[in-house]
Amino acid sequence: MSLPPEKASELKQIIHNHLTKMDIHGKIRDVLAETVREELGPEHRALSEADFIRALQRRGIVDDLMKQLQFSKEVSPELSPKPATHYVDTEGTQLRKTNIDPSRRYLYLQVLGGKAFLEHLQEPAALPGQVCSTFTLYLHFRSQRFRSKPVPCACEPDLTEGFLLEVHRETAGEGSKMADATAMLSICDPVHMVLIKTDPAGETALVSSHFLDWRSILSSPNGKTSLAVELLGVGSECKVPAGVLNVKLELYPPLSDTLSPDVVSTQQSMERQRRAERERLFLVYAKQWWREFLEIRPSHQTKLVKIFAQDENGVNRPVCSYVRVLRAGRILESPRQAARFVSLLPLERAPVVGGGGRHEQWCSLLAFLCRNKGDCEDHATLLCSLLLGFGLDAYVCVGTKAKAVPHAWVMTCGTEGSVTFWESLTGHRYLHQPINPDDPPLAPQPRPSYPYRTVGCVFNHKSFLANCQPSDTVELCIFDLREPSLWKSMSEDALLSVCAPGSGSSVPPLPPLCGPAWDPAAASNHLELEMRLLVSEHRKDLGMTTAWDDQLSYLLSAALSAYELERSTGVSCGNEEFQDAVRRAVPDGHTFKGFPIHFTHRNARRAFATSMR
Repeated sequence: MSLPPEKASELKQIIHNHLTKMDIHGKIRDVLAETVREELGPEHRALSEADFIRALQRRGIVDDLMKQLQFSKEVSPELSPKPATHYVDTEGTQLRKTNIDPSRRYLYLQVLGGKAFLEHLQEPAALPGQVCSTFTLYLHFRSQRFRSKPVPCACEPDLTEGFLLEVHRETAGEGSKMADATAMLSICDPVHMVLIKTDPAGETALVSSHFLDWRSILSSPNGKTSLAVELLGVGSECKVPAGVLNVKLELYPPLSDTLSPDVVSTQQSMERQRRAERERLFLVYAKQWWREFLEIRPSHQTKLVKIFAQDENGVNRPVCSYVRVLRAGRILESPRQAARFVSLLPLERAPVVGGGGRHEQWCSLLAFLCRNKGDCEDHATLLCSLLLGFGLDAYVCVGTKAKAVPHAWVMTCGTEGSVTFWESLTGHRYLHQPINPDDPPLAPQPRPSYPYRTVGCVFNHKSFLANCQPSDTVELCIFDLREPSLWKSMSEDALLSVCAPGSGSSVPPLPPLCGPAWDPAAASNHLELEMRLLVSEHRKDLGMTTAWDDQLSYLLSAALSAYELERSTGVSCGNEEFQDAVRRAVPDGHTFKGFPIHFTHRNARRAFATSMR
């Protein structure tokens, strides 16, 4: 990067001031005197620069200097480009200072703009102040997640962003030794890039989901390489290019000895061959298993036994690969809170061009989280992964609801034999009590409260079981999964060969959950102000004045908290105190009426319209 002369002299002055503050010159003089005294001895050989740098490193002066340096990515106001038009960044991206550890290896991934996003070729230029659609790029690499600033959609979007990815992580059990080229060649984790389009109304759409193999940089002589990444569309458009991103990769610190390009390409082709062979063997096994399943009863042909599902890139993957053990850290504190979290992600079927029924598309977890909405299968696999993380014996069930609509939900099996269904779209839980068809007609039978009609198969990250009972009606099914006469299981080893993450499978690495990007209290206050304004305006149109009682408003917050707690835990509490406080606040001769409405969005206008209905 070239700097103007005045900036260069300013930078030199900053460096000089920092070194003076550390008294670096005094330390260097002391080391120089000591080195001359100790190491040269009577021979008087010339003191080389390398000898002197070694002496500085031995005494820890270089380390002290590196520890005090902080690298931050801040844009100076006069250099920052003006946005092409107005857009609203609701989840403000904060630039954080990063302390770089000189003993670790980093990959600096720079996105230097996009081109050939032909869908936006004819888009008219937005007027000043007009809200327009935006692109946001999300990245995941080895349990690190990043998000770019939103930029206006265009044929050549101004996506310029830098991401510092730690290649070698102690948390991955790789020790504290600096990773060399050979060690990094064996790291097969790709950089998962997800591009999301947000329209002016705040609705999100998945534009592309791309896996970037970054290891070509290991063969570049100066530790830098530039490439044009072609992003393909998703779903029915997975073979159609969506656009191109110009990407520059850089290794910090650079490698002392690089690999030859042949070594890198050989390693990549070996991994591809190993993956293809494992997938071929699994397909042979799955066909044989399916033939055996049909031999039990010919009617099994009509059961919903789903072994493979297409992801957003049109790749057929075993359904077990969509479920993994996912720990949420301190973000979610209990299984019921996890169910509440998943139920708040909106439901949206995969978009399809033209008619012809439902188009099924299962999403990778990162694409689902970044888009912030998905189909029932995405909700069920995420909830199952979280419940497995909480130590429960959880499975995804594939079957139908009323009117034979295909559906997926979650089931947990207790140690005492109890079976609980979890509806991932609502967070509701149902206890399963099977009906015995051989009971006498007058014997009392439990009435099922759940909406499920049939179940064809259940699966999690390491087991797949197909229902081979005479009837697949849920209320008649017995969920004793260890009984081979009721459930036909697949080999666990066969499933793990293609579903376990690593170089042997095409399963994307699991991204971690991130904490909220905005402050809930601030968002709550903002929403309340918007609602007050809408109510006041509506009453004004009817010729009425509006007075707000702040004390009563504060008392209602206790009720809202109790409703939220009941949704998260299933336990109701604090109602007596709220009733007592309201009775004291309402004057004699007046009546208090309140009705709770539950929303899964933060749009004040939509909430007001629903309340008016």
